[in-house]
Amino acid sequence: MSDAPDAQIVDIDVSAEMEASFLEYAYSVIYSRALPDARDGLKPVQRRIVYMMQDMGLRPERGYVKSARVVGEVMGKLHPHGDSAIYDALVRMAQSWSLRLPLVDGHGNFGSLDDGPAASRYTECRLDPAALAMTENLDEDVVDFVANYDNKLTQPAVLPSAVPNLLVNGAAGIAVGMATNMAPHNLVEVVSAARHLLAHPGASLEELMRFVPGPDLPGGGKIVGLDGVKEAYASGRGRFITRATTRVEKVTARRQGIVVTELPYMVGPEKVIEKIKDGVSAKKLEGISAVTDLTDRHHGLRLVIEIKNGFNPEAVLEKLYKVTPLEESFSINNVALVDGEPRTLGLKEMLRVWVDHRLEVVRRRSAFRLKARQDRLHLVDGLLIAILDIDEVIQIIRASDDAATARERLRTAFDLSEIQADYILELRLRRLTKFSRLELENEKAQLLAEIAELEEILGSDAVLRDVVGSEMDAAAAKYGTPRRTILLADGGAVSSAASVATGAKTGAKAPALSLEIEDTPCYAMLSTTGLAARTAEDEAPAREGRRSAHDALRSVVHASARADVGVVTSLGRIVRLSLLDVPALPPSQEPPSLGGGTPIAELVVLEKGEEAVGLVPLDGTTPLAMGTRLGVVKRVKADDIPNKDAWEAIALQDRDVVVGAGAGADGDDLVFVTDDASMLHFDAKNVRPQGRAGGGMAGIKMAAGAKVIFFGIVRAGTEGAVATIAGPSDGLPGVAAGSAKWTPMSEFPAKGRATGGVRAHRFLKGEDVLLVAWAGPTPPRAATSAGQPVELPDEAGKRDGSGVTLPTPVAGLG
Repeated sequence: MSDAPDAQIVDIDVSAEMEASFLEYAYSVIYSRALPDARDGLKPVQRRIVYMMQDMGLRPERGYVKSARVVGEVMGKLHPHGDSAIYDALVRMAQSWSLRLPLVDGHGNFGSLDDGPAASRYTECRLDPAALAMTENLDEDVVDFVANYDNKLTQPAVLPSAVPNLLVNGAAGIAVGMATNMAPHNLVEVVSAARHLLAHPGASLEELMRFVPGPDLPGGGKIVGLDGVKEAYASGRGRFITRATTRVEKVTARRQGIVVTELPYMVGPEKVIEKIKDGVSAKKLEGISAVTDLTDRHHGLRLVIEIKNGFNPEAVLEKLYKVTPLEESFSINNVALVDGEPRTLGLKEMLRVWVDHRLEVVRRRSAFRLKARQDRLHLVDGLLIAILDIDEVIQIIRASDDAATARERLRTAFDLSEIQADYILELRLRRLTKFSRLELENEKAQLLAEIAELEEILGSDAVLRDVVGSEMDAAAAKYGTPRRTILLADGGAVSSAASVATGAKTGAKAPALSLEIEDTPCYAMLSTTGLAARTAEDEAPAREGRRSAHDALRSVVHASARADVGVVTSLGRIVRLSLLDVPALPPSQEPPSLGGGTPIAELVVLEKGEEAVGLVPLDGTTPLAMGTRLGVVKRVKADDIPNKDAWEAIALQDRDVVVGAGAGADGDDLVFVTDDASMLHFDAKNVRPQGRAGGGMAGIKMAAGAKVIFFGIVRAGTEGAVATIAGPSDGLPGVAAGSAKWTPMSEFPAKGRATGGVRAHRFLKGEDVLLVAWAGPTPPRAATSAGQPVELPDEAGKRDGSGVTLPTPVAGLG
């Protein structure tokens, strides 16, 4: 105890002090570190990094600066914590495998899934273009600013966030007594759902899930089983399985291997290799002879798992899913701050928070701009008065003893405000020309128009929502990318492989997969989203009655389970595909759901930019027909099919691609539809079959600038239909819903080959092209880019009539 006369001893209750201190610490962690704000999806350190980089002028078009400089600025001005925490947050915002939409453009070694980044003094950074959408209009009073830690500077309490960052990039954090773990999503899908919620505030979860069917992970891969996703969207908590993208290939002349091209979220190849080696050493994995990592910058991830002779690759793969991180679970726990309180949010709640935030941002921005333009109009009115009576103005100023007197005399003489009088006193002589007067009058007219527009936005909730919706569309069009993660209703395996795995464990030779499947008749199917499957029985996919539970069918070919079919690609190749490698749908699945299918790119080897456009039989009995974007048609001789894995089927012109293909016998109708709404169909016998080296012949005559968007075959005697969806040519696919119609094919007269066809769709205001078209058996079906069904309007009898506006964007018809 001190001997000083003023020393005091304060008795306190230790338990009460510990409780108060712990609560204060917990509060700080929850609100200032670990949890993101539901409006902009950023934690405080992330928000401060983005804001400080914007304040430093580190725009995408400018040069990089050292990351250490950014870390120092953030730490010294806004975030009084360790530099390592700031740099770690900056690094994560620059990693394309961590965020679906990175906010920082990093230059240098920012690490990998298996290794950490270089020190901040070695790396450089600047803002990514998407970060500009997070900070735009900050200088227009769109959000509140709060004091920094020492009350010397201010920082935004939340960013305007023109992109739904919380859903697009997800979040992960551990607080005191709670944690958050949110999955990334596709920007275009989230914006589409937000637009729907903006127009229909009472929308149900099922309606929103038609736009956002599931997460879209940065590294791609597959999500197997969607029940957990739906549970998370409903309650904020759920669990789903992520699986690597794999395919079985010949890796050597005599051995097969499993090639991994995409891994589950946040799983690196070194971790997979280590687990495989551990499994082989512990006798948990058999049949693997080598694992090679062939990943590089040009070709991306490529992990080759070589399989020993005598082992079934499918059975080994099933075991790899159980033992290694090739299959991982992801637990969703959507906890974020709403009005300063941590809350568990479902999909609808997260969308609503962001939509409400954008409404408030645009409302505040409009009010700020209205005030600024009203103030400027006030000054312009004063200048116009002064220029009209400039001689009297000059006389008053010259006769005044000082500026105060001149100001008062001007206010009295011309009935001006003090602000207007001050502005006139500061008027430069060069503004007294006749041209300047015209400029001021034009500026006044423009200001009046802008004021009227802003007052309309502030005075009408409908107009405000239109502005917010158009800005959402602009953000999706600018920053949106196609979906990377494939959603599967189940595993999509060829068979359970239980007996095969058992045989591998005992050392017995695994039976060939082909022996496990009877050579029964079946139908091979290709969906509009690129999923392939086959029926387990000789039963054609149902067309009548209920809609398909997942996707629309692009091609259907009758074959047998052990037969081969041809995959026609956009580059004019035919690739042989064994139906043994195609998953069979359960016999009880009615109508057939392609959710259990496998992406066609995993079954056949396609070149970069090459797409599968259709399936064709390889039975040698029917000529194969195909049409191209430039209007060329070709029929390939039925007996001109080589015994190869892949071959060229048409000699394409420069910049031409195949848009559709199928079996085309004499008497069948070959159908072309162009993007300017021209439709032509003619008998297939008008096209003489050629050899594989032929380049085809003219199929349809098109207007300048037009292109073919659909080519197909309608079988003789089939009740056909033509379906079309129109929209704007500058619209982003998957965002603009467009207008749809479908008409019986009997309404379209047949014409000769190489003619111009007839009009198939009359455009509404704002439409100038067909986005999607299809002709085939009735009734047509539509699907989104994620494969979810979309209801089409009733049959329209008029072939050149207009369509009915759809509530949901359509990516494919079938």
